[in-house]
Amino acid sequence: MKGRRIRVRGQVQGVGFRPFVWQLAQRFDLRGEVLNDPEGVLILAAGEALDAFEAALVAEAPPLARVDAVESAPSDVPEAEGFTIAASQGVGAETRVTPDAATCGDCLKEIRTPSDRRHGYSFANCTHCGPRFTILRGLPYDRGQTTMAAFEMCADCAAEYADPADRRFHAQPVACPACGPRLWIEPSGGGDPITEASARLSRGAVLAIKGLGGFHLAVDARNAQAVALLRARKHRPSKPLALMGTMAMIETHADPNDADRALLSDPAAPIVLLDKAGEPLPEELAPGQASLGWMLPYTPLHHLLLDAFDGPLVMTSGNLSGEPQVIGNEEAREKLVGFADAFVMHDRDIARRLDDSVERITPQGPMVLRRARGRVPETLPLPEGFEDAPQVVAYGGQMKAAICLLKNGQALLGHHLGELEDPLTREAFEQADEDYAALFDHAPEIAACDLHPDFHATRHAHSTGLPVVEVQHHHAHLAACLGENGWPLEGGKVAGIILDGLGLGPDGIVWGGELLLGNYLGYERRAWLKPAPLIGGDRAQSEPWRNALVRLDQAGLSDWADALFADKPLGLARQAAEKGINAPLSSSAGRLFDAVAAILGLCADGQSFEGEAAMRLEALAEPCADGFDMGVQGGEIDPSPVFHALREGMDAGLPAGEVSARFHAGLAQAFADQARALLDSGEAQVVALSGGCFQNARLLAETMERLDDAPVLLHHKTPANDGGLALGQALVAAVRAASL
Repeated sequence: MKGRRIRVRGQVQGVGFRPFVWQLAQRFDLRGEVLNDPEGVLILAAGEALDAFEAALVAEAPPLARVDAVESAPSDVPEAEGFTIAASQGVGAETRVTPDAATCGDCLKEIRTPSDRRHGYSFANCTHCGPRFTILRGLPYDRGQTTMAAFEMCADCAAEYADPADRRFHAQPVACPACGPRLWIEPSGGGDPITEASARLSRGAVLAIKGLGGFHLAVDARNAQAVALLRARKHRPSKPLALMGTMAMIETHADPNDADRALLSDPAAPIVLLDKAGEPLPEELAPGQASLGWMLPYTPLHHLLLDAFDGPLVMTSGNLSGEPQVIGNEEAREKLVGFADAFVMHDRDIARRLDDSVERITPQGPMVLRRARGRVPETLPLPEGFEDAPQVVAYGGQMKAAICLLKNGQALLGHHLGELEDPLTREAFEQADEDYAALFDHAPEIAACDLHPDFHATRHAHSTGLPVVEVQHHHAHLAACLGENGWPLEGGKVAGIILDGLGLGPDGIVWGGELLLGNYLGYERRAWLKPAPLIGGDRAQSEPWRNALVRLDQAGLSDWADALFADKPLGLARQAAEKGINAPLSSSAGRLFDAVAAILGLCADGQSFEGEAAMRLEALAEPCADGFDMGVQGGEIDPSPVFHALREGMDAGLPAGEVSARFHAGLAQAFADQARALLDSGEAQVVALSGGCFQNARLLAETMERLDDAPVLLHHKTPANDGGLALGQALVAAVRAASL
C-alpha cells in the first residue's frame, strides 16, 4: 500500500518515542510500523491523516525527547491491519543517547503508595525517567545492551513492557521488587536498609551510598560534628560540599527564585548554586562562601531516604582525594572503608561513572560549571558552515578534562573527567576515549588538542596515530563560546575576552588574561594583562602569596610585600623571579585574583582546592559602582595602579568587601573598554566571554554592565572553564582540515 517513510532524528531512543508514535497512529487511524535503528526512529505509515501525524511528532513529543529533524518521502508500506512496533534493527550509532533523568511524578507516587507493587522500591522507573547513559553498553538502546540485561523480567513487568499503552512500554530498566535490583546495607542490622541508613545518619554516621553514576558520601547536613568528621576523613578541609534536599528543605535554607526552582526540577537534576538565606546551616559546609550547592533527590532511593530522614543531606562524591568517583561495590569496600561507617549498596552495575552536574542561574541566564550526569551525552548542533565537517575527536586540557566528538553535524561534549595529573583519572580519560568511540560508532579523521606539550591530553592525541591539530588554549575557549552560540563559520570576527588560570601562548608565555580578535579560523592578540613571574611554577597556583609578591614588586610596593609576607622566603622568591628560575611569565587573570585575595588575607599561605582564593574573594564582594583603575599602554593592561589604590584604601579602613567589589569592577572595565573599541571600529561584530574566571558571577555581571548594549555571546550549555575546551578545539580542527 502507498504511504510514507518517515525518519525521526535526534534524542528519540529510550524516551518512549515508539509507544508515543503508536498512540498517535491509533488516533489518526494509520497502518504500518515503527522501529528503532542506528539513525533514530523509522516509521512506515499509511492513512489519510499523515500530515497531521507528522506535525504531532514534533509538537507532542515525549518530555525527554529532542527532535532534530523529521524527514519523509512517499514509500510503499507493507500491508497491515493496524499499526505495530517492530523489533530494533541494525548496529552502529547515528542517533543520540538520552541522559539519565530524575524520577518522574508517576513513579514517585507509586513508591509512596502502600497498595502499589512498587511501594518502597528503590529502582522504580519508566520511559519518562530513570537511568539511561549510566547503564548503557551499546546501541541500539535495548535492555540486552544495558546493565539491566542480568535481570529477567517477571510476568507483571513483562506485561507492562509489552503494552504500547503503558508508560513502561519498552522501558529498558523496568523492574520491581520481584525481579529487579535489590538494595542492602553493610553492615546490616537485619532491618530495612532505608530505615537503618536513616537511623545511622541521625546518629552522625558517614554513609557511602551507591547512586546512578557512582557512590556518594552522605552525612546529616545540619550536624556540624558529622560534617567535620567527613572532612577530616576525606582530607577535604574547605572545598564546598553538595547538599540534597526536598524543595521545602531547600527553601528553608535558601531563597530560590522561579528560574532556580525550574533548574532544580529539570529532569537533569543538577546541583544548583543558591545564595545562603533563611535558617543557617553549619559554616563547615562551604567555609567562606556565600552560596551552597543544592540538588533535589533524583532517584527513588534518594526520595525514600529523604522521606525517612526528614532533613537535608550532604551528598559529596565518593572518592579518594583527586581520584575518580568510585562506581563498583568491591571498589567501594576497598577505597571508601576509611571514610564510611556503612555502605548502602545495590546490584545494578554502573556502566560509566558520572559526577553530578553543577549549574547556577545568573541575571544573564543559566551557567554550567560542571557538565556531567543529566546533561551528557546531549549534543549541540554545529553552526552554519560546518555541514561537511569531518569526524573529529578533541581531548581538551589538563584540568577539568572532557572529550568532544564531531559527527553528522553534531558536537558531543563528553562528561567531566577531572584533573589529569592523577594516574587513575588519566586511566578513566583513556577509557572514556575508547568508550565514546565504540558507543557512538565514531571513526575520527583528526585529533585535536592543546599546544602545551606536557599535557597528558596532548600526548594522548599524538599517540592515536591520527593527524593532530594543536589549538592555542584561549583560541579554543573563544571557539567553544562561538560554537555553543551557533556563530556561523562566515559570521565575521569576534572580540573575545578570555580570562582564566593558564594556557600556553605561542610566544612561550603562559597566557590567561586576553582580548582576542578572531573566529574559528584564527585570532590576533589585541590586549593582555601585563605578565608577571609564576614563582615556583605550579606552586604559584596553590600559594597565592607568591602572586601577590610579584605584583606588589612590579607596582613598586616591595615594602608592603615585606610587611604582609614577612614569614615567607621573600629573598629566594625574588631571586627566582629575577633570574627566571622556575618562574615562567604569565598574564593569568586567575593568578591576579589570587594576588588580591592574598593581600586581603584570603588563603595567602595556600589553597586547599583550585579556585578557592578567587571564590572567597567573590563571596566577599559588596555592591559597588566604581572600580580600581588599571593602566593601559600598547595593548598591555597593567594592574599596578590597582595595588596602589588597594593600599591607600586599606590604610584608610576600606572594608574588604568594598576592596573586592572595586577590584572586580576595575578588571571588568579594563577589558570591556578594549572590547568596545573593537566593536566601535567595526573590526568585531560581537563580544564573546569565556574562560574559567567568567564562572565568577560577580565578574560576569560587572563585565556585562560595562559592555552596556553591546551584543555579547555567553556560555549557557557548556562550561566557560576548561570543561568546554574540547568543543572549541574540535571546531578549530574541523576548519583547519577543510582549508588544507
